[in-house]
Amino acid sequence: MKRLTLFVLLFFGGLVLQEAHAQTVLCKNGRNPVTGEPCTNVITTAVPFLRINPDARSGAMGDAGLATSPDANALHFNASKLAFVDNPISLSASYTPWLRAIGLNDVFLAYVTGYYNVDKLQTVGASLRYFSMGQIDFKNTEGEDLGSGKPREMEFKATYARKLSKNLAVAIGGKYIYSNLAAGQTVDGVDIKAGKVGAADISLTYRKPVKIGTGKSFFTFGTAFTNLGTKITYTNSAEKDFIPANMGVGTGLQMELDEYNKLGVYLDFNKLLVPSPNPDNENESAIAGVITSFSDAPGGFKEELKEINPSFGVEYWYNDQFALRLGYFNENKIKGNRKYFTTGLGLRYSVFALDISYLIPSGPVQTNPLANTLRFSISYLFENDVPEEVEK
Repeated sequence: MKRLTLFVLLFFGGLVLQEAHAQTVLCKNGRNPVTGEPCTNVITTAVPFLRINPDARSGAMGDAGLATSPDANALHFNASKLAFVDNPISLSASYTPWLRAIGLNDVFLAYVTGYYNVDKLQTVGASLRYFSMGQIDFKNTEGEDLGSGKPREMEFKATYARKLSKNLAVAIGGKYIYSNLAAGQTVDGVDIKAGKVGAADISLTYRKPVKIGTGKSFFTFGTAFTNLGTKITYTNSAEKDFIPANMGVGTGLQMELDEYNKLGVYLDFNKLLVPSPNPDNENESAIAGVITSFSDAPGGFKEELKEINPSFGVEYWYNDQFALRLGYFNENKIKGNRKYFTTGLGLRYSVFALDISYLIPSGPVQTNPLANTLRFSISYLFENDVPEEVEK
């Protein structure tokens, strides 16, 4: 089994910081004054596992999920969609292998989520996310063995969604985040401990019936502000790191073309609410960081627009039993350059559902932690014994 070492992490981490510093020195107004090329300016945060999409259904649609039809995995994207669910109870479990293409078999993301529809207006939900980084051997800069460990991170979330009208719903959720990367180790005389922080999610969904085809069709608009919380630290130092606060806006059109055929088209836009890399921003509070994240890019407004990541997805259903999905995700080259196509299938049998997704990297960067990897989600839908609300 392949293992990482603390020495490697520190060494390459140092190279990254040196490169970032070099970029800061060389860059002027977002461009290298020597070559004239835009400078790489990737926004980094602690606990990035919070932004990994755990849902195989959305994973097959370019990670679009803010305005898709509601299901248990809405807690990750936009919990306010839960106010529009058809089933009284649903449970879902997802498994995402990580870095499988390079032979790591013990790095993965597991996600369990569910909801309970209290009545026609209210729904509550909860989820647990667990990210395992496998077995790691710790070594110091001299190569001396410091023992081994199993770095891991977790998130527990609870949410409450409520309809404000027939077509409008909101949700608020609270979460506890735990990140144990190297607790018990000491680096340069500094004791490393597990990071712990709380955060909140706020979301809104507008869902209106439209006349398309012969059945029920809906236009959906969704927006969500997620991971709004304090900064996190792994030591007793006053220096703390931002968590990946995010703003997402999405639209979707779900069309029931006839008795057997349904088609959904979805488009999301996401932006991290985290300041651009700059020594002047490091000591900002989390709230100040959210505010400055809209106007602090070295390249001005044009660079701010480059921090927005679009996701596009299409979903086709036949007879509510078989689904085919396609999607695309794009990130600007100076903000990480992640670009990939996605595809996947969905199967429904009685109260059970199985979703599978597959990611295909594109563009100049052909590496991705999920490349050549299948993701799975399994759901159970309790039968609806509550009269369905009539949509007008």
